[in-house]
Amino acid sequence: MSVVAEPRGEPQGPHQGPDAAGAAPPFEVWPGQPHPLGATYDGFGVNFAVFSEVAEKVELCLFDDERRETRFELPEVTAFCWHGYVPQMQPGQRYGFRVHGPWAPEQGHRCNAAKLLLDPYAKAIDGQVEWSEAVFPHLFADPAARNDLDSAPHMPLSVVVNPYFDWGNDRPPRTPEHMTVVYEAHVKGLTRLYERIPETMRGTYAGLTHPAVVEYLQRLGITAIELMPVHQFVHDARLLERGRRNYWGYNSISFLAPHVGYATQGRGQQVQEFKSMVKGLHRSGIEVILDVVYNHTGEGSERGSTVCFRGIDNPTYYRL
Repeated sequence: MSVVAEPRGEPQGPHQGPDAAGAAPPFEVWPGQPHPLGATYDGFGVNFAVFSEVAEKVELCLFDDERRETRFELPEVTAFCWHGYVPQMQPGQRYGFRVHGPWAPEQGHRCNAAKLLLDPYAKAIDGQVEWSEAVFPHLFADPAARNDLDSAPHMPLSVVVNPYFDWGNDRPPRTPEHMTVVYEAHVKGLTRLYERIPETMRGTYAGLTHPAVVEYLQRLGITAIELMPVHQFVHDARLLERGRRNYWGYNSISFLAPHVGYATQGRGQQVQEFKSMVKGLHRSGIEVILDVVYNHTGEGSERGSTVCFRGIDNPTYYRL
């Protein structure tokens, strides 16, 4: 069940940066609600909410198909949750945040509005980080110096998704523990070379529910499949420089977004495909367990990038 935002108060017009001339969509921002966090579509518009105890101002940045940016200041803050409601906005809209706040690395604060940030509660991400000095908080030549290069051209974007999905009579199988047989699997690795699956479905969430895969698991007596990280993750720069990619996925950057690289479609449709996978496996009597890695993120160490949590409220989202 989704929580419907109740827009109220005076609307606020857009602010466009110097690179966003002519990019203003027909949107305005109302105060909205502080809960739920993230972007929530209610059928009439979208409520945005993000937590930051250190922020002095938070801007919602909207992007059109040409990646032109339009900024709106989130008009309200409730218990450190910055929020706003955008009427008429539809699923598929791409966005990010810019957080104005303290820059004091010695105290753990790394706010910098020059850095476009992913929504920590985004349900879908579009694109990958393009490694550039701009996505780092410091200058390469001087790690103590603040980096004010705009990171937006090099950043993936958060995506508003449609939360409505027909789960039908879906229920977790809830196999008793003493009868449970767990099969650990990698979404792409399990089906990428499986010739019985159509090529367009290999290595995807959809491929996991193909009858050939389900039949194989059932023949083994599997009652639960444990998926290695399926959350949106980044490919390390050092790997890309060597012509490689992060295969295992233990480099999450958005814990509520299914990794788009495992989907047949993007722009938010990966969420529908992921839900269909879960529904299909449940229908076959197979539970779904997710491997979640919370002890680090794709932003790395204190010398790492600023693409999400670090720029929103570093001391809150990380243990320093």
